Amino acid sequence: MSVQILVVDDDAEQRSDLSAMIASFGYEAVEAGDGRDALNKLASSPVSAILTDLVMPRMDGFALLKELAARGDRTPTIVLTAFGSIEQAISVVHDLRAFWFLEKPVQAGVMRALLERAIQQNDLIAETERLSRQLSYRGVLGDLVGDSQAMMGIFSLIRQVAPTTASVLISGESGTGKELVARAIHELSPRSGGPFVAINCAALPESLMESELFGHEKGAFTGAVERRAGCFEQAQNGTLLLDEIAEMPIATQAKLLRVIEDSKVRRLGGSTDIKIAVRVLAATNRPPMQAVENKHLREDLFYRLNVFHIAIPPLRERKQDIPAIAAALLRDLNNKHGCRVTHLSPEVLQIFEGNSWPGNVRELRNTIERAVIMAGEGEIQLRHLPGVLTAIQPARQQAPTDDRLMIRVGTPMNKVEEAYVRLTLKFTNNHRRRTAELLGLSLRTLHNKLRLYGRAEATAAGASDGGGNR
Repeated sequence: MSVQILVVDDDAEQRSDLSAMIASFGYEAVEAGDGRDALNKLASSPVSAILTDLVMPRMDGFALLKELAARGDRTPTIVLTAFGSIEQAISVVHDLRAFWFLEKPVQAGVMRALLERAIQQNDLIAETERLSRQLSYRGVLGDLVGDSQAMMGIFSLIRQVAPTTASVLISGESGTGKELVARAIHELSPRSGGPFVAINCAALPESLMESELFGHEKGAFTGAVERRAGCFEQAQNGTLLLDEIAEMPIATQAKLLRVIEDSKVRRLGGSTDIKIAVRVLAATNRPPMQAVENKHLREDLFYRLNVFHIAIPPLRERKQDIPAIAAALLRDLNNKHGCRVTHLSPEVLQIFEGNSWPGNVRELRNTIERAVIMAGEGEIQLRHLPGVLTAIQPARQQAPTDDRLMIRVGTPMNKVEEAYVRLTLKFTNNHRRRTAELLGLSLRTLHNKLRLYGRAEATAAGASDGGGNR
């Protein structure tokens, strides 16, 4: 396949001369009359380098470079500049990260050398992206991290569905990374150059929900002082994530379904439909079928969104991912806070792997962020963790083998439960909140059970002494 160079210039004669020069180097020239024409050509035919003039009608070279940067297109671009605009060209190279600039008239030898270097850089970028994609098979995909079998399965599903236009329903507990999955789907899709818009349906009052989704015209309701585009319009040619979809009012869900099926939206107070080209992803922290059965999610909307389903397991079910997640979080948080923390101590990692993490990866991140700030540099140690985590450590040290419960066949279930609760309480060194987390109970339920056990003991004691206190 021949190497293609995009030539962007509004002067047809100069464009033709440049194309002839490029052809003499053994490359194929693709011509465009301005920046907008260039973007159309790039959409259908990726190139190895771009050669563009700065001053053009409709979309000039400055606007073209800005748009390429916004789309994440890193194709090396050489800027052509007339005499007297060298400072502008240098600014473009510095601020907009153009590859280089050349002053007109262009010398063939210099042009050839620069194009060779630009093509080499483009090949290097392509190789880097290829290696990055390979890394996704080894436990990293976008901002998602994990090498457990469960995460490898999720990575595989993302790679399968991303190139399609199918709607995807992402389910999982709060903090498991549903939005990260949606972003990975977007970034690996043909729409990656378009916008990614996320709306949290649980965070908006019902009165504003439709305005946020569909937009409104000026005067559509009290407070609508100007026209506003909704999320569907904002996500045009990109991806829209409807987070916590089961929290959306049922009446709004019916209108949403119509918009998705018709690919048209009408602003509140508007009289015309707007054609939309948006890929819709949805997420929920409720089990999807349970949400349908409990009337939190319309059945017809569920089937429309659930073309492809990705269920993210909670962190407690993939604890082998914790070391890799922690390492990735350390790199991110060191950059954020200007710290130099290198690793977790073995004791800290042991506690992390023993914790149930009801808040999932979000809770793990918050815990590590606090520890990074506390430590500042070097190793994260037990003293850098919040007390709720370190409270279980003394019990492990004092009685490392006293964590089993022997039950005689025929023991009543209420006695089995009491013994297990008391053993867990001992394991956490009488830390009641931690005990409740391990048992999957609310703190109030645990307190009620302990009061019940106490009353049973008092009753038994009274019976054994013949009720002498009567």
